[in-house]
Amino acid sequence: MVSLDPQDLTTGVLHSYLLSAVAPRPIAFASTIDAEGNSNLSPFSFFNVFSANPPILIFSPARRVRDNTTKHTLDNVEAVKEVVINVVNYDLVQQMSLTSTEYPEGTNEFEKAGLTMLPSDKIKPFRVAESPIQFECKVNDIVKLGTEGGAGNLVICEVLKLHISEDVLNEDQTINQEALDLVARAGGSYYSRANKGFFEIPKPLQTLGIGVDNMPEHIRNSMILTGNNLGMLANVEALPSKDEVNKFVEDISERYPDIKTASHREKHKLARNYLSYGDVKSAWKLLLS
Repeated sequence: MVSLDPQDLTTGVLHSYLLSAVAPRPIAFASTIDAEGNSNLSPFSFFNVFSANPPILIFSPARRVRDNTTKHTLDNVEAVKEVVINVVNYDLVQQMSLTSTEYPEGTNEFEKAGLTMLPSDKIKPFRVAESPIQFECKVNDIVKLGTEGGAGNLVICEVLKLHISEDVLNEDQTINQEALDLVARAGGSYYSRANKGFFEIPKPLQTLGIGVDNMPEHIRNSMILTGNNLGMLANVEALPSKDEVNKFVEDISERYPDIKTASHREKHKLARNYLSYGDVKSAWKLLLS
């Protein structure tokens, strides 16, 4: 067995060990607003429930390890002591992952991820309509655990109202865990699907993905592509060129002779197939053909 003293490790290495060892972790998909009312949406896996009476959830937006800066979510809950904690199921995991991209301050991650802003009943931040369970919370306290990069900030939230989709409720009004289909975070690029096991999602681009809001309308409003499909497509720095698209169409014409005259719907179905194999580049070339 390898035995390690935390003081002998860099913060980055220790952080990696902790994330991989304490896993899988539930995800708090936190919606906040800043003092000017701008919405922010970001996921945090340092999260759990700690009390039922009063109902208390705690999540921790840690200071960034690389440069010791704070995250917009922490800044927001210090300015406006309210937050919606939305749970993350498999149907929106790719869109959730996209919101962890470090977009500039003031960017609305709801729009970037193609998620629906649903007004809350008791607080100002919006709920994620696609999330099957949403908790409207007031922030009772913020406990700072340190001042250096990697230090956590415990945001202690009291649930004021919860919203549960009927799709995940049994007849006796208990939650059906299998229908809920939650996902959790592990180390590196790994996630865990509650009823399936581990899977991977490439980390969002540090160069910033284009976002769902910058997609052509027929793709953004597709009746074929899922939210997860859109999340994958949105995590690209730039769209393929016209020459790349034309070459791709020529290359697949023998296999799909009607591709040049195919409808959006037919192309969307084929693109979804490419995405099921993680081939985002080919999916984009097809969708833009």
